[in-house]
Amino acid sequence: MDQALQIIARGPRDQAEAAAVAIDSDPALEGATYSILEEDEDRGVWRIDAYPTSDEEAEALQAALAPFGLKVSTEALADADWLAMALSGLPPVRAGRFFVYGAHDRGRAPPSTVNLRIEAGAAFGTGHHGTTVGCLLAYDALLKARRFERVLDVGCGTGVLGIAAARTGSKAVVGTDIDRVSVRIARENAALNRADARFVHASGLGHPQVRAQAPYDLVFANILAGPLIMLARDIHGALKPGGLAILSGLLRSQERRVLAAYLSKGYRLRSRLHRDAWATLVVQRL
Repeated sequence: MDQALQIIARGPRDQAEAAAVAIDSDPALEGATYSILEEDEDRGVWRIDAYPTSDEEAEALQAALAPFGLKVSTEALADADWLAMALSGLPPVRAGRFFVYGAHDRGRAPPSTVNLRIEAGAAFGTGHHGTTVGCLLAYDALLKARRFERVLDVGCGTGVLGIAAARTGSKAVVGTDIDRVSVRIARENAALNRADARFVHASGLGHPQVRAQAPYDLVFANILAGPLIMLARDIHGALKPGGLAILSGLLRSQERRVLAAYLSKGYRLRSRLHRDAWATLVVQRL
């Protein structure tokens, strides 16, 4: 791809969410980067922004969006460090007791919160996305009743969830990601926050460091609906009886399908949280 592109699709919420499901379900778009958000509440307009990295991915995204009646446009992006520019304008995020910020906001961290300095680099999870905030809010609610000694963070991204666990008293925290860059960034963030959390490059839950700390009191899995469903049995095996899993990375429209997979594998629903188009589920191993 000679020129960086942004594909923008606008329309009603149900059509935008259906298009997002189509993107998530397309094997050719497994690694595609996109966001979905409410652009105009008064007019009921939702927006998908997608950033293809190849001509083939751009064509696949256009094909996935076409059936849903959205107004689709394509814009060329000028050469720039878009990630750095975006992060420089991101405000800090408050999620319950947690305050997530970047280097540009280091002077704004309150003394009364658990302050997490998270630098994204090329990894997902600055704390601004609805799924990350949902996980932090769900975890904050759980912490009001108990602590979790052993925590696993599946698909750790920047490591923010595992670091949050380590900073709130968890004695053994392990995070995994299929992306080596994310693992490196998570380790750097753990060092920045003086958090005793280990992050390893792994697909699935078979890594020796993951097995060594099992069974876990709590598992974070902020990934995608398809992998969440596929990992339902493995997460069950990694949890202690009565252990909890915080599941996110799924749209509200995908919630029933993901929950059904977990209920069928021996979990019960403890709570759910909705933020924008996203859902976070807290389930407990029976």
